[in-house]
Amino acid sequence: MRFTPLPNDPQAARYRAIDQFRLSDLEAVRLVLRGGSVIDWHRLNFDTREEAVEFIAAQEFDLDNQDELDRIEAVKVEAIDYLRRNFDFPIPKPVATLDLAGLLMLASGKGHRQVCACAILKAMHIIHHLESRELLFMLPVSNQEVFYMVEEKVYRVVGSMLASGFPILEFIGGRKHKDSLYTKLLSKPETVAANIYDKLRFRIVTRSPDDIFPTLNYMLGHVFPFNYVIPGQSTNTMFHFRSYCEQHPHLSTLFKDLQLDPDLEDDLIRLENRFTAESYSVVHFVVDMPVRAPRDIIQRAPKSAHHLGPVIFVQAEFQILDRDTEQRNERGDASHAAYKERQRNAVRHRLKVGIDTVRPPKKG
Repeated sequence: MRFTPLPNDPQAARYRAIDQFRLSDLEAVRLVLRGGSVIDWHRLNFDTREEAVEFIAAQEFDLDNQDELDRIEAVKVEAIDYLRRNFDFPIPKPVATLDLAGLLMLASGKGHRQVCACAILKAMHIIHHLESRELLFMLPVSNQEVFYMVEEKVYRVVGSMLASGFPILEFIGGRKHKDSLYTKLLSKPETVAANIYDKLRFRIVTRSPDDIFPTLNYMLGHVFPFNYVIPGQSTNTMFHFRSYCEQHPHLSTLFKDLQLDPDLEDDLIRLENRFTAESYSVVHFVVDMPVRAPRDIIQRAPKSAHHLGPVIFVQAEFQILDRDTEQRNERGDASHAAYKERQRNAVRHRLKVGIDTVRPPKKG
């Protein structure tokens, strides 16, 4: 049963089923599933300026705010200066004077200027991310307040999805309990708190497997943009990408135009969690989510932070799966209870014994 948008519902109207996907949609979903980086892309695939503007809005920029337009321009100028300083990168004036939407559209075309636009956007991506990270450290705000900003954003969007009748059967969000954090760190070889990505975590259960791509695609436009998925932190044990696309006539027509090797996923090293059962299936990924810091918090920050804009980044984990897969996951070794027991046993052994020091006898 296909989801039918409610009449005159602006949220549901932006939901695209699989047979309505654009090439840009499929590229973005693929990036999330494999945990890739936009720095490795050589083009974008926006068809209209409206699409580009929607993508900018997903970055939490307000194009009606002159201060934020100035912020975007400053990042662009720094990106161009960086490319020229370090690589003698030739950037024609008509490219250098484009606004952000214009650069996104140019990066979706062909030719030398398209390459220039891509290079500028990649540098802008890094500069904005680094400076927004710096802004977070300068704000007079606690982790709990930052977590609340993320939760408010996610709950607001998912709440509107549920109200619009999206094919979501269950949504769970929350913060990892402190005992779970202790156990996870004690179970990891690298006991560094910064490496815990799921302090904030969200789980969505859809009606069917074919609802996962559209639901994920909608969230990419309203919760987290695809360019801030953390590379190397995705697990996709539900879909073989090529096979899934070939099973859907519309996706198969888009598949041939994807910019990276169509079988790239087959050569990727799977992200391993030694406590997860082989039979466990899920789409799991981590994002550095852009959120807008409230104006009063920005105003209380040092003056040196004011030019950095209102956007900060906060890491959060997402899981998406369908109802039948979730039910299978709760049986036997794949269940959460079995997972936690394996993890606790490993921690118990590590606390009592530490690293095993028995070595095989030397040869000869």
